[in-house]
Formats: sequence, C-alpha cells, structure tokens
Amino acid sequence: MKTGLFCNYENHHEDARRAIFEQVALVKQAETLGFEQAWVSEHHFSESNLSPSMLLLMAHLAGVTSTIRLGTAAVLLPFHNPIRVAEDIATLDNLCNGRLEFGVAKGGPFPQQNKHFAIPMSESRGQMLEAIALIQKLLYETNVSFNGQHYQCESLTIYPKPLQQPIPVYVASGDDSAIAFAAKHSFSLMGGPPFSLERLKKTLSKYRELNSSGAENLMLARFFFVGQTDSEAVSEALPFIRHFSQKMTANTAQVMQNSGQKQNPFNRTNICFDEDYLIENSIIGDVKTCRDKIKKFQDELNLGTLALKPSSLALSKNLESLQRYNQEVRNYVF
Repeated sequence: MKTGLFCNYENHHEDARRAIFEQVALVKQAETLGFEQAWVSEHHFSESNLSPSMLLLMAHLAGVTSTIRLGTAAVLLPFHNPIRVAEDIATLDNLCNGRLEFGVAKGGPFPQQNKHFAIPMSESRGQMLEAIALIQKLLYETNVSFNGQHYQCESLTIYPKPLQQPIPVYVASGDDSAIAFAAKHSFSLMGGPPFSLERLKKTLSKYRELNSSGAENLMLARFFFVGQTDSEAVSEALPFIRHFSQKMTANTAQVMQNSGQKQNPFNRTNICFDEDYLIENSIIGDVKTCRDKIKKFQDELNLGTLALKPSSLALSKNLESLQRYNQEVRNYVF
C-alpha cells in the first residue's frame, strides 16, 4: 500500500495566497517523508476550496517536487473540452518527468458547477465516459477520428505526446456503467472521504466480476489527523469536519430539490455527510486508533493507495500529524 496526500487547497483563513502555499508546504513535507503520491482535487465557485485551475496548481507542484507522483482527483471531465484536457495532461506528464496519475470524475454533488457550466447532471456521467475514451485515443494515437454523441474530431493528432505510455487512469464512480467501463479498460478506481466501506466493497466486487486485475490499485482518500490522544485528535479535526458536513448537507438538499427525488441517495451504506459518521470513518485518533483503522481498510479493500487529507485548520498541526504518522503509524500497517 502506498501513502498519498489528498490536496483540497482549503481557504481556512480567507487568504487565497496563504491557502495555496500552505498546501504546497504540505506536499513538500509529504515528499520529504517519503509519501509516494499527492492528489489534487478540482472545485469551482467555492470560497473554501481554491482549486478550480487544478492543472495549473499541479504544474507548480511539478516544479517544486522531484519524486512524489502527482494525481488529479479528479478532472471533472464534463466541464472541459476533452481535446484540451488531452493536450494539458500530456504536457503536464512531461513537466513532471512522467510522475502523473490521471483521475477523472463527473462532478457532484455541487449543483452550481453544473448550472454555470451548462451541463445537466443527468448527462454528466455519459459525457465523462465519452470524454475519457476520446482522451485515451488522443494521448497515444495519431490521426484520431472520433464521432461520439457529445464530442467529435477528424484526423487529429495532439502534441506533445505524454512521457508515460500509458499514464495510469483512475475513475471516481460507483455507477455500474462507469465501473464496467473502468474494468473493460483495466483502469483503477478512486473512493472519496465520504464513501462508505460497504459502497466501496460493492464497487470492487462489481469490478472484479468483470476484470480480476486493476481494482487492487484503488485509491482511497480519508480525512486524517493522528494526535497524542483520541480526544485531542477529534478536537483538532472537528472544526474542519463540521464545516465539510454542513457544506455537503446543504449541497445534498439542493440536489434533491432540483431532481425531485423523494428518497435520499446519501446514507450510511452509500455516501454520508453526517458529522459523527465522517469522524468514525476517517483516520482520526491516537496512534493505535489510526493503525487499527488503516489496517481495517487494508484488510477489507486491498488498497493500492491511502491518500490522507490532513484535517486541522492549522498548518503546524497538520505537519506535526504527518510526522507522527510517518514515525509511529506507517511502519506498523504495511
């Protein structure tokens, strides 16, 4: 199992420049500690998550790091032209000397994103799958012609070509059609912090029914803070968890209202944003608690990467927590 860092570029102090460079400090610390990967999320129209231009941020990270692999978690493909994404991804893979991991998603539940990019939620998954199919052709083939429902091109070759042949691809979805698509192409899978263990096990089971290889590269992101005691860790992470819970609960209510659904798809067996659930299903606690939680995820899911999302509002506390993880947790769970 590899250890990764999950990067949301949180604007805890309402200072954009500070938020960006505190995240850079965490990535550089993770590389110093020997973490294998750093994953950057994409968010739009958010005061609290300043990563709308994800690939620009990753280009900067490519210049200030040398060994840690850099992953997109994830490019929200329906909101981008896939031809441009292919060009940017290929360029970025060259910039980081072949250290790129390419994660993709459809976006959500953030209704403002779909509204302002004029992409109905009902169409976003189909666009994601069609976009990644086109991107894969453009990255590695020449004179590409493609005639899909959403995207078309004729005799197109992009430059540069990526350094890696191929760049590893990860799909963030629990939808049957997306799982089948990932299995067909031996793409890896991604699971976000609110995804329940039960949901993830079902996703992996469906994947492995179709493809016995690839699912072992699952990247699981989890909120994280390891403290000297359980109570200290929970107290340090709680303000972050509470803010996330409130934001996502509000987004969920808006999704439900817009869709006219009567049954809430967000629950403890699927995706849940309840505060106590998030704490229980995160890697938050003292050294022993964090070891035990990580071991459980390993045993149940056969993880490829555990991506830790530091959950204190203070940079110094997060740096201290990463150091404690490296010294007292990491060697006990491999």
